Amino acid sequence: MLFVVCAHFIVAIFAPILFSRLGRSAFYFLAAVPGISFIWLVAQYKNVYSDTLPIPSLDIDWVPVLDLNLSFRMDQLSWLMSLLVLGIGALVLAYCARYFKSDDAGLGGFGAQLLAFAGVMFGLVTADNLILLFVFWELTTILSYLLIGYARTRVAARRAALQALIVTTFGGLAMLVGLIMVGESAGTYSISGVLAKAPEMVASVGSPRVVLDIGVALILIGAVTKSALLPFHFWLPGAMAAPTPVSAYLHAAAMVKAGIYLIARLAPGFSQTEYWQLMIVALGLGTMLLGGWRALRQHDLKLILAYGTVSQLGFIALVVGLGGQEAAMAGMAMVLAHGLFKASLFLVVGIIDHQSGTRDIRELSGVFKSAPKLGVVALVGAASMAGLPPLAGSVAKEGIFQAFIASAEHGPAGPVVGWIVLAGMVVGSALTFAYSARFMWGGFAAKSKGMATVFKPVGWLFLAAPALLGVLTLAYGIVPHVVEGWIKPYSVQFPAYDPHGIHLLLWHGFTPALGLTAIVVAAGIGMFVLRGRMEAFQARIPSVVDLERGYRQSIVLLDAVAIWVTGRTQRGSLFFYLAVILSTAIASILAVLFLTEQHWTNDVYFIDPASPFQLIAGAVMVIGAIAAARADKRFMAVLMVSVTGYGIALIFVLQGAPDLALTQVLVETIILVAFVLAMRSLPARLAERETAGNHRVLRIILGVVFGATMVVVGVAAMGSRIHEPVSLGLPKLAYEGGGGLNVVNVTLVDIRAWDTFGEISVLAIAATGIASLIFVRGRGQRLPRAETVATGSIGKVQSPGFEPTVAIARKFTASSSNPWLVAGRTLAPERRSIIIEVVTRLVFHSIIVISIYLLMAGHNGTGGGFAGGLVAGLALTIRYLAGGRFELQEATRISAGTLLGLGLAMAAMTGIIPLFLGGEIFQSAIIAFDLPIFGHVKFVSSTLFDIGVYLVVVGLVVDVLRSLGSEIDQHEEDGMAGIELIEDEEPLEAGR
Repeated sequence: MLFVVCAHFIVAIFAPILFSRLGRSAFYFLAAVPGISFIWLVAQYKNVYSDTLPIPSLDIDWVPVLDLNLSFRMDQLSWLMSLLVLGIGALVLAYCARYFKSDDAGLGGFGAQLLAFAGVMFGLVTADNLILLFVFWELTTILSYLLIGYARTRVAARRAALQALIVTTFGGLAMLVGLIMVGESAGTYSISGVLAKAPEMVASVGSPRVVLDIGVALILIGAVTKSALLPFHFWLPGAMAAPTPVSAYLHAAAMVKAGIYLIARLAPGFSQTEYWQLMIVALGLGTMLLGGWRALRQHDLKLILAYGTVSQLGFIALVVGLGGQEAAMAGMAMVLAHGLFKASLFLVVGIIDHQSGTRDIRELSGVFKSAPKLGVVALVGAASMAGLPPLAGSVAKEGIFQAFIASAEHGPAGPVVGWIVLAGMVVGSALTFAYSARFMWGGFAAKSKGMATVFKPVGWLFLAAPALLGVLTLAYGIVPHVVEGWIKPYSVQFPAYDPHGIHLLLWHGFTPALGLTAIVVAAGIGMFVLRGRMEAFQARIPSVVDLERGYRQSIVLLDAVAIWVTGRTQRGSLFFYLAVILSTAIASILAVLFLTEQHWTNDVYFIDPASPFQLIAGAVMVIGAIAAARADKRFMAVLMVSVTGYGIALIFVLQGAPDLALTQVLVETIILVAFVLAMRSLPARLAERETAGNHRVLRIILGVVFGATMVVVGVAAMGSRIHEPVSLGLPKLAYEGGGGLNVVNVTLVDIRAWDTFGEISVLAIAATGIASLIFVRGRGQRLPRAETVATGSIGKVQSPGFEPTVAIARKFTASSSNPWLVAGRTLAPERRSIIIEVVTRLVFHSIIVISIYLLMAGHNGTGGGFAGGLVAGLALTIRYLAGGRFELQEATRISAGTLLGLGLAMAAMTGIIPLFLGGEIFQSAIIAFDLPIFGHVKFVSSTLFDIGVYLVVVGLVVDVLRSLGSEIDQHEEDGMAGIELIEDEEPLEAGR
């Protein structure tokens, strides 16, 4: 099961490459992934439904402390849902190969997201851990946001995507709280374990039962938002801004079924909790009626299906959540039937839109005559949706009527509630019949005289996916006992209310359910025939409550509150921000110190007797800090701040921490370079601080008090220890578990690899943020090669004072010998320095070798991937400072984004690969072998993780140099060119 999920993600990563080579035909390769997975799923039937073989499952420790495991379980419910997820997923991806044009933008990303969504949905329905289920749940939210907003240039698509994201994320967060409450109440986060303890939990009284009831209600909120039930139904019709394949998959067969799946999964154990029946019955029935009513007034074929989907999701949630054996059987039968006919109808609408250019039923006419094969496929789907035999929808709906008749007579809700709900379902089913007829009439019928739709012929490849779904719909209706056998092991978990039992049959005989079906058909035909009057009647009814308008007003109100808060907190005053932050920190720390009992240590000294040089380092840092505060030039202020940083590095050295000292020096140097590069766009002098005197005393007080508070915290922390430091056992753990002598490095790449992976991810995000703020052109756009740039054309300075220097530089530039730098000649002579270029050529390669040495030696000695990457970054910085932006480009042929991606990918792979070898995430392997020249070699796999860190750090430095260096250089040169152009034009303007 984990392999199926990973296969979807791995192929999704390479999808853009496939599309660049194969165009839209790459969708067929993507469709093969869920297609092959579907074949594997069918092969699991024997294991899933066997009475003797164990249920297929997988359990891998991930974060045991949080009870978060990679636990997957393929029971009968998961198998049923996976049929829809993988089967329809494969068909929709194959359909995309004919739906999209080869020159459509962003197909690579779209295909990757749709394939990844299929993998995520499969993971969701097979997950056997509450937190893992939530992870997949939120991944569906993110991917649906990207898929709905595929047409990024359309405001409607972006708004719909954001609306779906906000609504479903709100429900997801509520669900997370509920999952934690239920998991803690059960004492386990295993879904199968929670359901096993459900009877005991439901029977509890007092606060445990209250916690359980609230937790289950919060989980249902998540299910309600995901499946678009009242009051969150409005996001689904808005999501029709997505391409039709997305609607067919996400909004018919997959994403919206996630909420239904969650209800079905929890119903056997928790359908008798306090708020379950109230929420399920009220929201399910209300959604069914509202969705069906609104579908009758739509003129867009997709919106008819969208509101119909809302209606039927309410219908299915009501049935699945009822809690009886008969309802469970009929409800899951409708889940499968709905996935087949609704996906087919959405795909049909996509073909109509693709071939005719419209979905408006007021403009479509005579489509059935132009495309009879398409019309037959649509007729099968619409008839199944309406509940007509001999189709899947008819079988499921008959079963539902039987189940609710039994529930009304014998169910726990009582006959009054039972018959009211059944009456509501009959009305909702009549609405379903009416809008199904409206869909067929609006999309295919010949309408007013002289009106005809120009419709292009439909090829079989384009029609294959909806046609196959139509065939399956018909087959399901003819042999429903096969589907009954699939569902029965799940349904027997519930109590039975019908003494005769329930079966999925095409013909039950003359039963009350058949009578209700006849009423539905008659009422549906009547509403369709009187559709004109129905539309006029609906138009006269005022909209008392518009929940979508309420959502928009809430967002507007939230924006207004945010603007009000921002205006009062973001004043543009650095002093104000620092004062608030430091005051809050001081107050909170002192409150803790005074309100709790502290054990103060007696071992306090101001100067370490073993290292009196710390006093000198401290004095230098104090002087640097004061000088930075009093500096009137930006460069001097930054330089003095760096003095304090180098002073900290000196203290690390004196305390015997060479790794920390090396890293501190390198980081301080890189930061100094970044500051200096950025300051080129700022005035050299700091602005006059006229108001500084008003706050000078307060600044001094805040600084002194905060520093003193930190000292007190340090002293209190040293006196609060009650156990031996964990650091005492780290050397042994690093050597025996991580295979290295450098405790710091082994901790970073092995013992605390998760922390480091998070940190390098933050570095990649930071680099992207810097690039997005600076770059006006595309981030990946490469500069012209150095050989295409004229010698001495970059950075000319027109000043008589440079002439003597320029003459020497020009002689150096004109030398016929090999240049010291590859692109140094591109700089104007007055910008070049012979000494710097020569020194750079001499030391660059040595520094790179040192960086690689630090990388490889870090596991046992001073260094590591972070330090090595910083050293390599400094080498590139020297190249840039000596030769300019074209020299930087020649030195870094690989883009910063590629380096960052490769580094993150390598680090991630070192975490994932052990899983396939029977280990844990980020588990290291120690491999010892002998080489002829090198002798005995001990290689630790975490070195590969360190190489990933190295690449990420180098990528970050390159991004900083390109953003704050090359790009600002380009802006300055463009500005100088503009000034020169204006100066050249002035005499002409004067002449005029």
